[in-house]
Amino acid sequence: MTEQIAPDPQAGAQQELPFAVVYGQALTELPQDLYIPPDALEVFLEAFEGPLDLLLYLIRKQNIDVLDIPVAEITRQYMSYVELMRTVRLELAAEYLVMAAMLAEIKSRMLLPRSAEADAEEEDPRAELIRRLQEYERFKAAAEGIDGLSRVGRDITVPRLDAPEARARKLLPDVSLEELLVSMAEVLRRADMFESHQVTREVLSTRERMSEVLERLKGGAFVPFVSLFTAEEGKLGVVVTFMAVLELIKESLVELVQNEAFGPIHVRARAE
Repeated sequence: MTEQIAPDPQAGAQQELPFAVVYGQALTELPQDLYIPPDALEVFLEAFEGPLDLLLYLIRKQNIDVLDIPVAEITRQYMSYVELMRTVRLELAAEYLVMAAMLAEIKSRMLLPRSAEADAEEEDPRAELIRRLQEYERFKAAAEGIDGLSRVGRDITVPRLDAPEARARKLLPDVSLEELLVSMAEVLRRADMFESHQVTREVLSTRERMSEVLERLKGGAFVPFVSLFTAEEGKLGVVVTFMAVLELIKESLVELVQNEAFGPIHVRARAE
């Protein structure tokens, strides 16, 4: 016969872990006069980034193949999570109800009796949900991979060494007020000696460009605005040509057409 040894109660008491440490003292029993208000405890559920994240969590938790989802069981678990979130944070339930309705629709479609020919022709009701889950899983894995990379300022510190501040001492000349006034008068006198004013004739004339535009539009067809000036004329050619066209429009000699904002402008002579 084998002798049975009774467990030592002191050994079990030694292995008991304290549930709190207050001022360095471990507490293994609740104080008799401890009062905990009803709203003192708050339960934090696991945070999800959306309905697809919750579905993916339920599938991974039970090692379910994403290509063969048991819709009835997943829908039951999903709705239990939604009810929990509604009791804790009402604002989270709204965006999850659309997915709940989608799961209910898929569940009802799979429960309806169908013939073999209908099964062959109709697509699996879970196909769209499976596609969205696979796409979300790929993007989530990519985001987790990016988040795992080292970041400057968080994991990597870029060394920086500022150059020492140069302090140069400037020696100011000792100048009297009389010398400063004499120098200022000399500068103004030299500026008057070199003052000149030169008048040049305009390279391009608006009136001449109006005549050139009318000559180009004699055929009666639309002509692109950009063809009325050359690249060698630069911005001045664009401005003069545009002013000439505006004058011709004012005199009801030409008309402009532009099909869309910032689109090409076409010019045509008005019919007499």
